[in-house]
Amino acid sequence: MNIVVCLKQVPDTSEVRINPETNTLVRTGVPNIMNPFDRHALEAALILKDASGGEVTVVTMGPPQAEEIIKEAIAMGADNAFLVTDRALAGSDTLATSFALAAAVRKVGEVDLVLCGKQAIDGDTAQVGPEMAEHLDFSHVTGALKITKDGERLLVERENETHSQTVAVNLPALITVSRAEKEPRFASIKGKMKAKKFVIPVLSAAELGLDLASIGLSGSPTKVKKIFTPQVQKIENEIITESDPQTAVDLLVEKLIQAKIIVR
Repeated sequence: MNIVVCLKQVPDTSEVRINPETNTLVRTGVPNIMNPFDRHALEAALILKDASGGEVTVVTMGPPQAEEIIKEAIAMGADNAFLVTDRALAGSDTLATSFALAAAVRKVGEVDLVLCGKQAIDGDTAQVGPEMAEHLDFSHVTGALKITKDGERLLVERENETHSQTVAVNLPALITVSRAEKEPRFASIKGKMKAKKFVIPVLSAAELGLDLASIGLSGSPTKVKKIFTPQVQKIENEIITESDPQTAVDLLVEKLIQAKIIVR
């Protein structure tokens, strides 16, 4: 089974900064990590590979520095990788991003399964995976917790608010992963050596045959008008320390009346 895992390099959430002119995330010089949900998607792919064989290819769209998470994925056990990077892709919203990533999946060749994290922690939209499935015309399931191969199809145990739900999906398919059935593995020494030597193929927008009008800011129908940090209102409080319950209640009622929260 040929599996593609889409990874995203995201800024450490405690270090997010916004460009005030473009209203986009500032990624240069910011500590970055592999999106945690994508790490679980990679682990789910490696579990399937261990059980049924096949190859795992990771695809990342981002600036050149995103090769760091590709090396990490190779060290964990991925077989191949592609980095999609082009200045023309900067500022892509979820639709433009899904369009470019779908083109990258087609570039990989015959693909049975695409796995994505359920969402990225910097945007939290959970839109890219399902949008990719539409572009690729793949069946899709969201919020997977466990994926097992059942003949020519997959059984997916997925998140549900009230009860456990297992669905069957035919291949080719795209599945977004909330959590793998096991904690993501650590890189092995052999994997680290492979990652160190691995030469990452780089794909540009032109090499993917992308129409520039469909990617980047110009290809993004979602426009961010303004981003700002809400002001935190100062809330004054007082603790009533009276030991006698009746006295404490009387004092509380009097203060609520003074604050015009209740009317006498």
